Amino acid sequence: MVVAEMRFLGFAGSLRRASYNRGLIRAAVELAPSGVTVETYGLGEIPLYNQDVEDAGEPAAVVAFKEAIARADALLVATPEYNHGVPGVLKNAIDWASRPRATSPLRDKAVAVMGASPGKGSTARAQAQLRDAFVFTGACVMPLPELLIGGAGGLFDRDGNLMDVAVRTSVVEIIEALRAWTLRIDVGRDAAA
Repeated sequence: MVVAEMRFLGFAGSLRRASYNRGLIRAAVELAPSGVTVETYGLGEIPLYNQDVEDAGEPAAVVAFKEAIARADALLVATPEYNHGVPGVLKNAIDWASRPRATSPLRDKAVAVMGASPGKGSTARAQAQLRDAFVFTGACVMPLPELLIGGAGGLFDRDGNLMDVAVRTSVVEIIEALRAWTLRIDVGRDAAA
């Protein structure tokens, strides 16, 4: 079976320029194997969710984000962990993309989650919360492999670029697993149709 080129949309739940998680997404762009393109998306322009604003007409930044999700075959999301949870910027973006539920571009979208943190606990709690949020939207979150990176300060350079060879290999592995997961979701969707 010949598989067409896949396009993944990668975004991080941090706005910091030298963010470890933005570095994970940059590494995914650089390391994507043949047949996969990872495009990045910044969440900085998406306003705080407000139903009054939504009812008046979605802001251009929200429309652009939803269109980018719709064009992608899958999502690759990197999350930091703030106070044992998902950063507000990331949860906010998911909240916007999930509405209205019936036409959300997240519905049936393959998703992989990863994350890096300077702490020993990595991003386990944030990833668990993020997985729950995505499942509620109807997205198809890849259960394994997990990529939880603790002690990130020694693995990235001062500009937030991933330098560690073992973690770079793990990024390739998660991209390859997401490609297989996306194909599995597509086959299941085709069989149900």
